[in-house]
Amino acid sequence: MPRRGRSSSRVDRKALERDRRQRTKELFSRLGFLLPTPLSKRSLPEMLDQATTHVKQLGQRVEMLKQKKQLLEGSSSIDDQTTGIRDHMMGGAWLPVLTVSDLGSMLEVCVKSGSNKKFMLHQVIQVLVEEAAQVVALSYSNVGDRIFYTINAQAVSPRIGIETSRVHERLKELIF
Repeated sequence: MPRRGRSSSRVDRKALERDRRQRTKELFSRLGFLLPTPLSKRSLPEMLDQATTHVKQLGQRVEMLKQKKQLLEGSSSIDDQTTGIRDHMMGGAWLPVLTVSDLGSMLEVCVKSGSNKKFMLHQVIQVLVEEAAQVVALSYSNVGDRIFYTINAQAVSPRIGIETSRVHERLKELIF
């Protein structure tokens, strides 16, 4: 009789292990569908590495969007005289605000400028190209007497990337 008990416990353990493996397989499959790259045969470590990288990039994107939201909320203030930190004025002219966000192999450049501050957008794009970045999207909007530019660029070579601090310094020299 004790022998039968051991046999059934062994069967129970095998069934539990089979269920655990099946559940793990289903979870990895769901993870694979959530990743931005197309499905292909990839090992579990590669999939986990890609998922980790993707989650980090999403976190950086969230932080960048929070900063952008704060910047835009500051620009819609009713009393511009009281928002000295958010909106910079000098003799009635808006000083430009520049943010450069590193998103891994992507870069987002946001420029908020007064309509009286003339700078050539092609010069900003030229700086990005010289720094081995390819512009993939560009948008702008006019809000009152201010202009908002958003430029998304991708590293020409993802292995090398884009040196964000250098791009920021060069654009600062150009815009200010």
